[in-house]
Amino acid sequence: MIRLPQWRLFDWALLLDTLWLIAIGIITIWSVDIARGTDGANGKRQLFAFAIGLVIFAVASVVAANFYRATAHWWYAAGIAALVLVLIFGTVIRGTRGWFQIGEFSFQPIEFMKVALVLAFAKFASRQRHALKHFSFFLGSAFLVALPMALTIVQPDFGSAMLLGLFWFCMMLLVRARARYVVSLVALVAVAGTLAWFFVLQPYQKDRLITFIDPAHDPLGAGYNITQSIIAVGSGRFLGRGLGLGSQSQLRFLPESHTDFIFAVIAEAFGLIGSLIVVGSFVLLWYRLIRMMTRATDDFHLFVLAGALVMLAGQWMVNLGATIGLLPVTGVPMPLVSYGGSSLVSTLLLLGIAESMHSAKRGEY
Repeated sequence: MIRLPQWRLFDWALLLDTLWLIAIGIITIWSVDIARGTDGANGKRQLFAFAIGLVIFAVASVVAANFYRATAHWWYAAGIAALVLVLIFGTVIRGTRGWFQIGEFSFQPIEFMKVALVLAFAKFASRQRHALKHFSFFLGSAFLVALPMALTIVQPDFGSAMLLGLFWFCMMLLVRARARYVVSLVALVAVAGTLAWFFVLQPYQKDRLITFIDPAHDPLGAGYNITQSIIAVGSGRFLGRGLGLGSQSQLRFLPESHTDFIFAVIAEAFGLIGSLIVVGSFVLLWYRLIRMMTRATDDFHLFVLAGALVMLAGQWMVNLGATIGLLPVTGVPMPLVSYGGSSLVSTLLLLGIAESMHSAKRGEY
């Protein structure tokens, strides 16, 4: 199961880029902490999570790829079990029962489920590689994603549920599912969305959607976060106002500045130049994963790498879109950068597994 690391096969560019993005996140989180008089509490917790995540990344990268193939269904089962247990024993934070609380630390099982789903989907797709266009694969993969989606909606965490759905939809496009299946899905989602509007969504969730279309609808209520985020991004101008000097992020005008809207803090502090550097760093990360995909010689490895790319890039786009007002605010963190130990550790785990696939593609099983 464990193999000796072969550093010449290791994608150092991906690792260095990952560490660079984590460093930006921790520094930004720490700046907000200090400005608000918390003595760097969130920054210290994020640093601790990074230490744990780095160990997990290292171990995951040297575990043989066939181990992940053989145990993918157990990862999925463990993720489903965790989502069920959190509904019973979980702690409610901001109206969502989605965390296990252990002392001062908390764990969000949906983050682990994202990794488990990538592995489970990859195993299912690699086994059905000759039937990817058949309805049986389309329906089976839909059920694979629908179960964790349903458990996540019950929490309720619509942002994470939407991300799982986006993952499945993008994977269907990648495998070139038949057009009539995709069109039928879009129609079904439209009907479900209409029913959800009248019978499922809470008033505050409807306000988020209305505010997405018109942030001025409730500028001091549901539209406040988006408005302050856009102001923060714009106030950074070309070179930024300096780390710890932005009025929106440092004077508490911008809520959730260390989680949902951390990119707005970066934009305010470092301006357009700094924002483009961060965006470019993520583009480099996606490029490294795409490069791994193009060199994969095994279906399972290919689907794991594609799943990791889709899951992380989708999460990044949803967070960035919410920050600049192009998408609704869903509470989805920016991978590697936003505050959140569960998100950081699970992302490092997924990237470690990607490194394992990268080595295995050259015959290292």
